[in-house]
Formats: sequence, structure tokens, C-alpha cells
Amino acid sequence: MDDSRKKEWLASRKQIRDSRSADHLFAALRSGNRTALSSAITLLESTLPTDEMEATKLIRLCLPYTGKSIRIGITGVPGVGKSSFIESFGQTILKENKKLAVLAIDPSSERSGGSILGDKTRMTFLSQEENVFIRPSAAGSTLGGVARKTRETIILCEAAGYDVILIETVGVGQSEIMVHSMVDFFLLLLLSGAGDELQGIKRGIMEMADGLAVTKADGDNVKRAELAARELKNAIHLFPPTKNGWIPEVKTCSSLQGTNVDLIWEMIDRFVRHTHLNGSFLDKRKHQDLYWMQETLKDLLLHGLFSNSEVQQQLPTMQDEVLKGNVSAFEAAETIYKMYLKAK
Repeated sequence: MDDSRKKEWLASRKQIRDSRSADHLFAALRSGNRTALSSAITLLESTLPTDEMEATKLIRLCLPYTGKSIRIGITGVPGVGKSSFIESFGQTILKENKKLAVLAIDPSSERSGGSILGDKTRMTFLSQEENVFIRPSAAGSTLGGVARKTRETIILCEAAGYDVILIETVGVGQSEIMVHSMVDFFLLLLLSGAGDELQGIKRGIMEMADGLAVTKADGDNVKRAELAARELKNAIHLFPPTKNGWIPEVKTCSSLQGTNVDLIWEMIDRFVRHTHLNGSFLDKRKHQDLYWMQETLKDLLLHGLFSNSEVQQQLPTMQDEVLKGNVSAFEAAETIYKMYLKAK
């Protein structure tokens, strides 16, 4: 590339990065421009009123071009090798001539934007691929806020033409529930070893999983992984049946060697075909849309309550009264709420 073309290219990238126009960003991201997609997500993350208006407009423009991807949630205990698995699994997806987006939900680190920033250095192959987009979750003060931005980011990625969207839970606990509420297939990664594969995994998370994969099934660990998989298969039969009629499958895999990773993609493909045939795929997405409408309403109501000037003035006094035992927590909450309604 000669100097004049390079300058023109850099100027174009800067224009996209600096743009706050929904129309301009929409046209650019629809053309497959990854810089535009990054800028669009940055616009979503902004709390400036003017940016929020443009972000709402941008989402509205994107909606007609969404819904065609496969959304996959990936979770697992620390050390299970999520980033290594995604690196290997992503290569399998790319062989299917599909575009891949990798997102993360991590409410624990507002400053760093999520540990996936570190994971990108371990995803050496995917981070260099033109058909791959990797992005940490939007920083936010609440998990709900982080999840909402991730949910909207999915819409942007779909409008930008990404066929498969992987959503990794970086945090622990409630983040798994939030991810489950925005994906089609929920994959739980586990480690093998003398029953330890069930440690730190809540029964509720096990029941949410559509598929389970015992990782690091290589070398001396192959037999232990296979034993763990058999134990997990037996455990699944004790869970209540799923609404969609799908029986979660258990696989073993090695991200290091790439062994059986393709079998997990085949499992997801079977799940998608199964749920499309019985109508549960679209039904689940409709229920997820309603869920996120309700969650967004809750966020807006809470924001309106705590940003109200009169509530802000009286809240410390009410909190002090609760701590002293003069007023019950329930009465204090009702008082603050009535104060907010009156102020409105």
C-alpha cells in the first residue's frame, strides 16, 4: 500500500471511530467494517444522552437484519480452559465458512473491561482472522447493565453479518443465568478428576446446560475424562426433562490437540435442527425478548428512582434509621418509593 492510499485508509478508520451518527455507523457495519462495529459498540456503552439517542436509533436500524445467527453461551469453572477451547472451537466454526463473534460478560472488572482482554492474547489464531470479531463486555456498575449491553451487542454483530456468536461468562454465579437468557445453546465446560468435575458447579447451572464438555482429555487424562463423562451422563438422567425435548449430550475434548472439538459443533447443529423442527427455537427467542423488555424496564425504573434529587437527599437519612432499628427495611423502602411517586 503506497503512502497516499495508507493515509486515505487511516483517515477513513478515524472518521468511523469518531462518528456518532447511527446512519453512518449502520451503513459501515452492514458492509462488514469491523472498525464500524467496534465504534457502534462504543456508542452503546456511552452514557451521554445524545449518544444514547443515536444508539437507540442504531439498534432500530439493525433489527430487520438480526436473528439469523446461532448464539452459544460458554461457561465453566476457573481453569477449565475456556479461552483455549474457544480458540480451538472457533477454528472448527471457521472451517464451515462462517463468521464468528466472541463476546464476554464480566461484571467483576469495570476498569479492564473484562479478562477476555487477556484472553485475546491466548487466542492467537482467532485474533488474526478477518472473519472473527472479539470484544469484551461493556463495563458497568451492575451485572444487569453489563448484560443489557451484551444483548444489544449481539444485535449489532448479527446485523454486521456474523453467523455464530459465542458469549463467554468470565464472572461467576449470576452471570451464567444472564448468559443463558440470551443464547440458543448453553455449553458447560468441566474438568475431570475423581468427582471434582461437579465441584463448584451449582445444580441449577447443570440443569441449564444444553451440552457438557469435559476438557483437557489428552495424555494421561483421557481415561479420567471419559470416566467423568460417564458420570455426568448418569447425572443428567436425574434432572427433570427439558421443555424442548432435547436431552443434553456429554462429550470429551482436547483444545490442545483439537480432539473431538468438531463433535461439539455437530452436537450444537443437531440441537438447532431439533429445536427448529419442534418450534422451540423461535419460541425461546420470543420469551427471551419479553424477558429483556422486563429487565430493561427494571433498570430504567431503578435508574429513575436513584437519580431523583429528593430521593438522593432523603436516602441517607432513611438508611441511618434502618441501621438504628427505628424503621424496618420494608417500611423504609415503601417511604422512599412513595416519596419518588410524589416527586414525579
